[in-house]
Amino acid sequence: MARRLGDVILEVEDLHTYIFSRFGTVRAVDGVSFSLRQGEVLGIVGESGSGKTMTALSLLKLTPRPAARIVKGAIRLEGEDLVPKSEQEMRQIRGRRISMILQDPQTSLNPVFTVGNQLIEAIESQHADDDKPTLVRRAIEGLKQVKVAAPERRVTDYPHQISGGMKQRVVGAIAISCEPKIIIADEPTTSLDVTIQAQYLRLLREIQEATNLALIFITHDFGIVARMCDRVLVMYAGRIVESGSVRDIFNRPSHPYTQALLRSVPSMDEDVERLYSIEGQPPALWDLPEGCRFAPRCPHADDRCRREYPRPVTVGTSHTASCWKVGRV
Repeated sequence: MARRLGDVILEVEDLHTYIFSRFGTVRAVDGVSFSLRQGEVLGIVGESGSGKTMTALSLLKLTPRPAARIVKGAIRLEGEDLVPKSEQEMRQIRGRRISMILQDPQTSLNPVFTVGNQLIEAIESQHADDDKPTLVRRAIEGLKQVKVAAPERRVTDYPHQISGGMKQRVVGAIAISCEPKIIIADEPTTSLDVTIQAQYLRLLREIQEATNLALIFITHDFGIVARMCDRVLVMYAGRIVESGSVRDIFNRPSHPYTQALLRSVPSMDEDVERLYSIEGQPPALWDLPEGCRFAPRCPHADDRCRREYPRPVTVGTSHTASCWKVGRV
């Protein structure tokens, strides 16, 4: 049954994040716009290098410095634009209002501090007046919330003493410790085996539904999209090429890139000699083609596709695709 969503909590408008390097200007995020409602799970999919993680880091203003910076656009969190905010102001927003679960828990946790120390550090930003026993109790409660076994003992463990799945739960506990309105999960199941992955996804879903927070889920896996998300953005070479509900994207993919991604998912019902793959490679972000960025790999591309970047076309209710061939391929 569909969940009732709240008001729009995040609006991203024409966001451009560029990296200035010796190769030239890398247009990592090049005109991204979307919105997110309270209680919604938004999936962002695409190949490596499509701009998914850089978009997420831009929302928190954590882009690599000094090379990367937001050069244009707006990020409105509950109506408040984050782009002009200083680093000191952003420290009051990160964790408390918008938080992130990073891709690799091995590098997200500091190996020289205990799990409890790292969790307490996050909790202190929200409960600075609490004494040490209260903070420890809150840390234990946070581990219980993400279903860590024996949390009283785990708070004294160092990261190397716990498994990869347990590390990812600890990172999740840190992310939700300050009760943010939005959590960005950047491929949080990449380093987990299939069984632990399923448990972790179920846990994230339970936390999201219990707290009604908004969740942005970045992934390569369409199985995860189908299971977790309400709406999907498909990114390619720094831009959103298609957006719509999960049902629309799976049942009526309209952009050739989305169609190719879905064809790349192996089917258990088909007996094929060779799995489908998308020909070619994504373009270099410092040397992008003039027209549609997928045109060099698209079997339907013509001269217009190579010359002009397509405008978004409305395919259905809240379903758009940026392609000159929508409805004709």
